Amino acid sequence: MASAFCRARWLAVVLAMACLPVGGQELHPFADSSRLVSIGGSLTEIIYALGEDNRLVARDQTALYPPQVLELPDIGYMRALAPEGVLSVGPTALLVIEGSGPPEALNVLAGAGIDYQTVPEGFSAPGILLKVRAVGQALGVPDKAQALAEQLDTALQAVADRTANIATRKRVLFVLSTDGGKIQASGTGTAADGVIKLAGAVNAITDYAGYKALTEEAIIAAAPDVILMMDRGGDHGASNAELLANPAVALTPAGRNHALIRMDGAYLLGFGPRTAAAVAELVDALYGK
Repeated sequence: MASAFCRARWLAVVLAMACLPVGGQELHPFADSSRLVSIGGSLTEIIYALGEDNRLVARDQTALYPPQVLELPDIGYMRALAPEGVLSVGPTALLVIEGSGPPEALNVLAGAGIDYQTVPEGFSAPGILLKVRAVGQALGVPDKAQALAEQLDTALQAVADRTANIATRKRVLFVLSTDGGKIQASGTGTAADGVIKLAGAVNAITDYAGYKALTEEAIIAAAPDVILMMDRGGDHGASNAELLANPAVALTPAGRNHALIRMDGAYLLGFGPRTAAAVAELVDALYGK
C-alpha cells in the first residue's frame, strides 16, 4: 500500500512539472523540425526512443547512443558550441539541454532566427520523465512521449522497489578522473550523485557540489564501501589495481575489499531512456541480484 501511495505521489509531481515553463519558456511544437539539431545525449536518445530520429541532421559529442547516431555530423561539445558549426548543417530547429553553451553561442543562434528551445536537466527519476514529455511537446508528439514516460516510470519504479528496504546502504565514491595523480570526485548535484541515490546507495562526499580534487585526508574520511568510475576504454587514467593501491584509497573499506565498479559513462550518467537498466545493473553490482 505504501509503495502504491508513493508511486501515485511521484506521478502527480511529474504531471505537475510537465505543466510548468521549461527552461524559462513555454515549450511549444516547433513550427518546422524537419532539420533538427539536438544538443545533449539524453535528448538525442529520447528522440530515437520516440521514433522521431528521421528529423535529426546533426549531433553533439555527448550523443553516443544508439550506434547509428554516430553517422550524423558532429557539431561539437555541448558546453563549447560554435555557432558556425551548428549553422553549417542548416537546422530549422534546435533542442538544447540545460547547461549547454557558452551563452554567447546560444545568443547568436537565437539571433539567427532558428527556433530553439531549452529542456531542463534533472538527475532524478521525475527529471527523466519531464525531459521525455518536454521533447514530445517540442516535436508535436505528446502521445508518444506519454507512452514512453509511462514505460520508463514503470521500469524506474521497479528498481526503486528493489532498494526500498535496504537496511545498510553502501557508501559510494564516484571518481571522475585520476589525472596527474589527483582524484577528482563527485560531490552533490551531479549526475553521479543522482545515479548513486537511484541505486539505493549513499554518496560518500556531501560537503561540496560538483567535482573537486580530494586530499588524502578527505578520501580516508569519506570511507567509501565502493568506488564507482566510468569505463572510458583505452588508456584513461589509473587502472583498477593502481587506483586501489593509492595510499589513501587503500585505507578505505573499498580499497581493503577491492570494491571498484566501472560502467560506460553515457549509459550510467545519461539520465534518459536507458537509465533504469543502468541503475538496475549498478544495484546488482552493489548489492547482488
